[in-house]
Amino acid sequence: MRRSVNRLALLAAASSLIASPAAADTLREALSEAYRTNPTLQAARANQRATDEFVPLEKSAGRPNIGATATHVEFLKRSSNSFTAPERTLSVSADLGVPIYSGGAVKNGVRAAKVRVDAGQANLRATESAIFSQVVAAYMDVIRNQAIVGLTANQVNVLSVNLQATSDRFEIGDLTRTDIAQSQSRLALAESDLRTAQSNLIGAREFYIQLVGEAPDNLQPPPPLPALPATAAEAVDTALEYNPDLIAARENAKAADIDIKVTRANRLPTVSLFAGTDYNNFYGTLGGPSAVQFSQSETTGSAGVQISIPIFQGGRPAALERQAQAIASAALEQEIAAERDAIAQVRAAYASWQASSAIIESSQSAVAAAELSLEGTRAENTVGSRTILDILNAEQELLNARVQLVTARRNAYVAGFSLLAAMGRAEARDLGLGDETLLYDPQVNFDRVKGKWSDWDNDPAPVAVSTRTIDVPAPDAAIEQTEDSPNR
Repeated sequence: MRRSVNRLALLAAASSLIASPAAADTLREALSEAYRTNPTLQAARANQRATDEFVPLEKSAGRPNIGATATHVEFLKRSSNSFTAPERTLSVSADLGVPIYSGGAVKNGVRAAKVRVDAGQANLRATESAIFSQVVAAYMDVIRNQAIVGLTANQVNVLSVNLQATSDRFEIGDLTRTDIAQSQSRLALAESDLRTAQSNLIGAREFYIQLVGEAPDNLQPPPPLPALPATAAEAVDTALEYNPDLIAARENAKAADIDIKVTRANRLPTVSLFAGTDYNNFYGTLGGPSAVQFSQSETTGSAGVQISIPIFQGGRPAALERQAQAIASAALEQEIAAERDAIAQVRAAYASWQASSAIIESSQSAVAAAELSLEGTRAENTVGSRTILDILNAEQELLNARVQLVTARRNAYVAGFSLLAAMGRAEARDLGLGDETLLYDPQVNFDRVKGKWSDWDNDPAPVAVSTRTIDVPAPDAAIEQTEDSPNR
């Protein structure tokens, strides 16, 4: 009951991502755009549709098979001892085969295929949440790097003013060349940091374009994350039930176990019904000079039951079963590996989220203290109790504290979303990215194809859905200054 309540609370909180103020819509738009046009996600959906087809493929082995053959033969040289051989003939045959019993190969093959469809759908969910996690990280990277560019640009401006003031005081003999050199050194380092920050911002914007397909434009602060679990153990319990990678591994292990039963059918008899008809036409050439005495066309028909009993196949059935057993053993180990991975991801993401949240609080205190320290250092410098180097150090400490704060905010948000993804709670439905009718449901395609019989029921020619980014202009390191920019 407690787990159900927690699950409902988590889903209700997830809906708040959509009900946030308009300023928070940008992250939702980025996730929605990636959901519609990301090539990795689109390719995963296409691969899942290919996996769906294994079910009708396996079913086809148990369905009737009808074939027809037409053959025209010209006898260029006939036996000299045959006086009635025809000069040419047309043969037409039609055959019907109906498998009755195949040792369970068809039944178990269909079962294994259906289980692999379930595994593929879980893998598709994992791909979806992985893309969303990357989009969130890229979104937050752009915001963080914009803030760092603003902070370092502001630092360059401040140090430029400091250098000018130091030079003026040097001219009147109030300071020494050492003070000027220290100011010049800090300014040069700040300019280098600005170039690095600008390069990082361009890289973050490029990665955003790669994932979303559009350039980031005035990204708004992200909305609050859905309610996260109170303990790591609670998060692990949710992940063990809903983590898509773990679900896929479990389903693959089930399918591999069914494959063993498929291989055992190679030792069992098979039973099938058959029926056929043959038509021959000799074009009036049968019988030579006595052709009028012979019928120049004939039709025959047959039907029966065929039983095939394997006696000895050179050890092939046993080898196939041993191979399937080994593959099933590997699948069981992979299931445990997926479980370990899910637990490790959840615990690591939970610890990272908690640590980043704590760092935010300490960084806020550090920024406030550094601002007060810088103000006091400047005041004390005017009365001669502090040096220019003290001011430069105080300014650098304030910059470092502000950078640590924006980085901690980014890390906390990304870690929180990664925790949701590891728990299996970071997919389009969980985040409310659209109406149910607009979301991609892989079950729809499976239901469409699972019972098809026709040999001519094809889909339209493949067309790429993802958007290309070749026409998206290369991003630069320009940032939009606002009243609440971090460097103000």
